[in-house]
Amino acid sequence: MKQIKLKGKDIFNGTRLLGPDNVLLLHENGVVAGIVAASDAGDSVQELDGILCPGFVNTHCHLELSHMKGVIPEKTGLPAFLTQVMQSRNQYTGNINEAIDRAEQEMWDAGISAVGDICNGTTTLVKKQQGRMYYHSFIECMGVADAGAQGRYQYSLDVLASFREINGSHHQCAIVPHAPYSVSQTLFGLLGNTPDNTPVTIHNQETAAENELFRHKTGDFLRFYQHFGMDVSTFQPTGTNSLEAWLSHFSQNKILLVHNTFTTEEDIRFAQQQPLETWWCLCPQANLYIEDRLPDIPLFRRLQCSITLGTDSLASNHRLSIWEEIKTIRHHFPEIPLAEILQWATFNGAKALNIQDTYGSFNTGTKPGVILINQESSRII
Repeated sequence: MKQIKLKGKDIFNGTRLLGPDNVLLLHENGVVAGIVAASDAGDSVQELDGILCPGFVNTHCHLELSHMKGVIPEKTGLPAFLTQVMQSRNQYTGNINEAIDRAEQEMWDAGISAVGDICNGTTTLVKKQQGRMYYHSFIECMGVADAGAQGRYQYSLDVLASFREINGSHHQCAIVPHAPYSVSQTLFGLLGNTPDNTPVTIHNQETAAENELFRHKTGDFLRFYQHFGMDVSTFQPTGTNSLEAWLSHFSQNKILLVHNTFTTEEDIRFAQQQPLETWWCLCPQANLYIEDRLPDIPLFRRLQCSITLGTDSLASNHRLSIWEEIKTIRHHFPEIPLAEILQWATFNGAKALNIQDTYGSFNTGTKPGVILINQESSRII
């Protein structure tokens, strides 16, 4: 089989930069054949102006909200943002499938190969049946009233069953909680006991109001519940930050905590003491869009957290581009080495989604896609 030989200004293999004097070898079907010294690569080597990198893994996206680009103003804070999402998401008069098509094309062109995608219904099912990109569909379940937990759980199980029909090499799925402020303890128990359900993900500590709710049962979320007529009479504050109130339900699972904008050192150390594999997904562009604040990324690095990257949705972001997320992190935290952030965006993301045998690295036998990074990121294979 004829090989494709690529040489860039550098090669990032998923965990480190290898230097300029190396050549990436690929079979014609895109499977990695190896990386060799340029002096051993022979002829027909294509020289490219940029860093060669495995395709990005976007571990948090809401593809089903792609029709909401530009609908919600920036910097409203999360409770106000959620209110507008719930009031506006079904008012779109255009073709939602076309918006989803455009969003996926944008991710593809920007070098994303695999996506952890949040689903509240089957809107994205047709797109995922096409198998162009790898998706792990996270079927989101929510309900604040304990009395309605079983019904909410069953609805999400029915959605999960639809997505499980397309499971295979390009798709897997799981049923997951939306967020601590939107899931009752009864519903957490049902979700935590769901068999063969991994990894799990959840929106975590995206706003200060979440921790305030669990500490004191005060703040903006009470007004949010009242606005929508939600019954939270049985909710009892724990006197702790939100993470301690629910994490034990998933002690036998792998969990991907998303946003973490108001996560403290105490929260991280609590999570690290639990008997579960914990990953921390950062979506900096969305955090700035909604709360105008970034997570304490130096804290996560100091405590040696396993970090991944996500884009969130076009309702809370201008582009679905992992490279834009990387540029934002580098702008605010220039001391973080590029190779470390690239690992968050590639190998770490693949490992969090259990797809590291195919995606996230240039290990021999993988098929991650190849992107070229210069001032932008673009897919070349």
